[in-house]
Amino acid sequence: MINLQITQLTSAMTMAADQAATILHQVLAPQGSWETLAEAIQEVQEMLAPERMIWVAMIHEEVIGWIGGVPQYDGNVWELHPLVVKPAWQRQGIGTRLVRHFEQQVQERGGFTISLCSDDKHNQTSLAGIDLYDNLWEQIRTIRNLNRHPYEFYQKLGYIIIGVMPDAAGCGKPDIMMGKRIG
Repeated sequence: MINLQITQLTSAMTMAADQAATILHQVLAPQGSWETLAEAIQEVQEMLAPERMIWVAMIHEEVIGWIGGVPQYDGNVWELHPLVVKPAWQRQGIGTRLVRHFEQQVQERGGFTISLCSDDKHNQTSLAGIDLYDNLWEQIRTIRNLNRHPYEFYQKLGYIIIGVMPDAAGCGKPDIMMGKRIG
């Protein structure tokens, strides 16, 4: 078993913050998010704000993944934003452990619900490339995962699709909104 530690990232942990930014950029830039390392560094710095939370999964001194959270609705709801794990460590339970840790932290802060959004910019689901204004809830009910979209990962952890924002990332590129009650 690996010696994985989940630790709250602080501004004093500069090497870990740089590693977190690098992972964010490397994993999500190919999907059109945090396309430059500078954008990823800025995102990590924003997540260090006192009202937000950021937790890193570390093995020894190496960050292999991280999760962030942003309070909404006076802390009743927390947005899970983002979750990222190094490709070499994906599908090994790291993301699940980060999400479970995040859920516990939200509960301890008095939150009731966690929300998240996961866009479909690359036709990974049956919701992409169609007019979602035509029979939206039927389209959501019959969603299919065509190419490893993360919505199924979250479903396995108890999250449900609570809505879709059609055309959020361009025509036919929706954002899939998910949520879970934890409190």
